[in-house]
Amino acid sequence: MTSTNGPTGAPLPAGGAALPRDLAAGLVVFLVALPLCLGVALASNAPLFAGVVAGVVGGILVGVLSGSHTSVSGPAAGLTAVVGAQLVALGSFPAFLMALVLAGLIQIVLGIVRGGFIAAFFPSSVIKGLLAAIGVILILKQIPHVVGHDADPEGDMAFQQPDEQSTFSELVEVLGDLHPGAAVIGVLSIALLVVWGRWKVLKTSLVPAPLVVVLLGVGLSFVFRELGGSWAIGSSHLVQVPVAGSAAEFFGFLQAPDFARLARPAVYTAALTLAAVASLETLLNLEAVDKLDPRRRVSPPNRELMAQGAGNVVCGLLGGLPVTSVIVRSSVNIHAGGRTKRATVVHGLLLLGSVALLAPWLNLIPLSCLAAILLVTGIKLASPALVRRMWAEGRAQFLPFVTTVIAIVFTDLLVGVLIGLAVSAAFILWSNARRPIRVITERHLSGEVVRVELANQVSFLNRAALADVLDAVPAGGHVLLDATGTDYIDPDVLELLREFAEQTGPARGVSVSRVGFRSRYRLADQTQFVDYSTRELQAAMTPEQVVQVLKDGHERFRTGQRLTRDLGRQVEATAAGQHPLAVVLSCIDSRTPAELIFDLGVGDVFSVRVAGNVTSRKILGSIEYGCAVAGAKLIVVMGHTRCGAVGAAVDLVCSAQTAAEATGCQHLDHVITAIQRSVDPHVCHRVERMAPAEKQAFVNTVARENVRRSVADLLGQSETLAGLVKQGRIMVAGALYDVATGGIEFLSGASSEPLHAE
Repeated sequence: MTSTNGPTGAPLPAGGAALPRDLAAGLVVFLVALPLCLGVALASNAPLFAGVVAGVVGGILVGVLSGSHTSVSGPAAGLTAVVGAQLVALGSFPAFLMALVLAGLIQIVLGIVRGGFIAAFFPSSVIKGLLAAIGVILILKQIPHVVGHDADPEGDMAFQQPDEQSTFSELVEVLGDLHPGAAVIGVLSIALLVVWGRWKVLKTSLVPAPLVVVLLGVGLSFVFRELGGSWAIGSSHLVQVPVAGSAAEFFGFLQAPDFARLARPAVYTAALTLAAVASLETLLNLEAVDKLDPRRRVSPPNRELMAQGAGNVVCGLLGGLPVTSVIVRSSVNIHAGGRTKRATVVHGLLLLGSVALLAPWLNLIPLSCLAAILLVTGIKLASPALVRRMWAEGRAQFLPFVTTVIAIVFTDLLVGVLIGLAVSAAFILWSNARRPIRVITERHLSGEVVRVELANQVSFLNRAALADVLDAVPAGGHVLLDATGTDYIDPDVLELLREFAEQTGPARGVSVSRVGFRSRYRLADQTQFVDYSTRELQAAMTPEQVVQVLKDGHERFRTGQRLTRDLGRQVEATAAGQHPLAVVLSCIDSRTPAELIFDLGVGDVFSVRVAGNVTSRKILGSIEYGCAVAGAKLIVVMGHTRCGAVGAAVDLVCSAQTAAEATGCQHLDHVITAIQRSVDPHVCHRVERMAPAEKQAFVNTVARENVRRSVADLLGQSETLAGLVKQGRIMVAGALYDVATGGIEFLSGASSEPLHAE
């Protein structure tokens, strides 16, 4: 089985075929996660082994329970400040563990009551800003580690660091504290990762580049140790996993919660704080990870909350730090080729096995090669292409995006995201306040109507703008308040609308119509203008005015600004009688409905349709009735481009077959023969040699001439219609509709001569 394509266009493996990739990705994530687990613990002022416990639980337990395929959970750098503050407030790590158990239970309850719905309210610009910000932070934070300046913990992601340095001051410190051995390993690791990602042979190999980087780093560290001096890689530049001398000592690293602290209110305050912050960070990161997933799979947020809650309960019982979905490890997982949750579980199992059995070997890995992996991941997250895409989407998307990036870089993840959300919300409110309505001047049959189309949500912020629009309606005019697409109207705005409809408008001679208002608003729908043809309108209009009505209607159709019509009201109003303005003789082609093309309502036109818009005695009788008896002022013969009937007539003009023989249609000869009068029979040799485009243009030209001929036939074969034209009571016009562009051309003149091919 093969899923959708990945970023490179190659099919992504699924099921068992993904196992090798998942195993390799799990190994890479393990190598990166191990120092991060220790660094987060150090930055939180918690026992180092607590970070490892959280990594194991986040990988195995949360990995199994989660519905996400690519998210990796563990101790989060974004929680270091919260964890540190709660440790101080509670006074001991066991008391903190008790609060963590309660926080996990709260998260489980949040998942059960479907609290994950909040994830749907994170704007995409903020989520993309989160991804880019994490990328920028990885680049800035890992540069010191790449060159051997390791003053701050590996897992620290905040702008202000525990060593009283900041992200940028740390970069300045690097200039005076380069470690040559670590720097060589870091730079070579970056070069190897870049080459590996661009060389197709290496990129498609089963060996993951990060594993080769780690092996390179370990090998070079042995070489530099032999060189000695400033080149030797010391323990401060290596992974530092706690080493247990025995099984008893290993299990002694675990700590249990202090259940006696359940009586202290501070524990519950800490639990609520941890649950709220961990849940928010999980939902944010989960949304971001789904955007990185090549298959664009959607993770269930409520199930994730329950999985994270279960993980935090277990972490609290075993002496671990809080776990959340972590964007750094998740992005490493995706870029390393992880396809299913097996990669997450594998990374957890490797963490467990390594700290229990392989700690001395892990402590040989240089931090600079792991920092290189994270730095390259950061470059992928904060790619210039992402910035260009956001810029192209406009100010309303770019400013929340860039604000989120800057805020996260200069504060921390949660504070930065909240600032980004505030900016995004401000844009929404500003846009809503500036453009709460859409004002369109419509030209109905009875005159101009100002349609005021309300937005989906009309708040008190929109009151001033709406008042300005209503004040601008000219005295004696007509306004239509359209709430068809509105779900909510603020009471203050409703009061404004009622006052205008009942007092202000009538005092100025403004007629107010309403449509689409919900019953709870106590503003019943009311139409006070005529939007269909009546006896009075029909009698008052000249043929020239009717032509203009059709032209105006077509322009609305072409530009997508069709009139607002109450079709149900029109049905009722025209039930007793009809007074159409025009008769339209058109082709039966499904692409040429006259009522839509001319933006007309019920009862506005007679519509006569026949293949090829040709005339016959029955059609003449219908048109004569529409004009002489029903009072229509205009006849429009409307042909169209790419007409099948005209094309068939051209193909058969020199054929030995009849239309009936060629198509199996018994009565089609009458239509084809009528159209062929507009084609010169001497063009047979030319038609057969025409290129497709040239032939199509010729068919369209024949269709135009066929319209002119039909106009001439109407006047030449009907004394009734000819007499009405002579009296000035009606007008006959030809038109050609372009099915490709939606445009229409009104033709002048008629011809009885056949068309010749040039």
